[in-house]
Amino acid sequence: PDDAKREMSRAGFDAGVAVQARQTLEETRWLLSLADAHPTVAGVVGWVDLQADDVRAQLERFADHRKLVGIRHIVQSESDDRFLMRPAFCRGISMLQEFGLAYDILIYSGHLPVAAEFVAQFDAQPFILDHLAKPPIRSREVDTWARDLHRLSRFPNVMAKLSGLVTEADRNTWTLEHIRPYLDLAFNCFGSDRLMIGSDWPVCTVAADYAATMGLVTEYVSRLSREERAAVLGGNAQRFWNLKAAALPGERL
Repeated sequence: PDDAKREMSRAGFDAGVAVQARQTLEETRWLLSLADAHPTVAGVVGWVDLQADDVRAQLERFADHRKLVGIRHIVQSESDDRFLMRPAFCRGISMLQEFGLAYDILIYSGHLPVAAEFVAQFDAQPFILDHLAKPPIRSREVDTWARDLHRLSRFPNVMAKLSGLVTEADRNTWTLEHIRPYLDLAFNCFGSDRLMIGSDWPVCTVAADYAATMGLVTEYVSRLSREERAAVLGGNAQRFWNLKAAALPGERL
């Protein structure tokens, strides 16, 4: 948390949401303990075994942790391309709204059609797409990803995170101009009211430091209105996750 606080401060941000990296209950408990001790951790997206018979009991154990705001499963690492449609997994997803939890969709771009099929089953469950589903920026391919992203964006309960893009571009030579077409399409699909900035730190450091990663989106949205910038740079995250972070100047979360 101290390293993250230092990086956020240098980039002009006041707080952030910690997102799981390991699929264990122990890590979720650890992240929540950090959030309890550090006000700059405004929320936690943790993990529970959504396919387990006792998933409700797992969720109930965390019900008193006000900073648990969402759940994520690393679907991109599953060998089953239709993992999202597994009945046991969908059963677990169906319980999240009862506990006031959003779900982070972490997939590759090839999974977008299945993601749309998946989301269609849960019209009241809040979802957020991580990393714009990792578009093929390095190869400069756009069309298939754009078509599938547009289809997913038609569901009003889905937001998208502007994160993880520098690692999908050429990690040594990327520029805003390389990534701009993908940001343009994201804004065309979701609009400024359903997009939020994200760092993917520390994973992003294989291509850029925290400040440069956040600066990519900050520079891109500089052409927008003040209200739109505030939404993308923090306001949408606060609204989506109902964050209770104290005093976030400029709503830069």
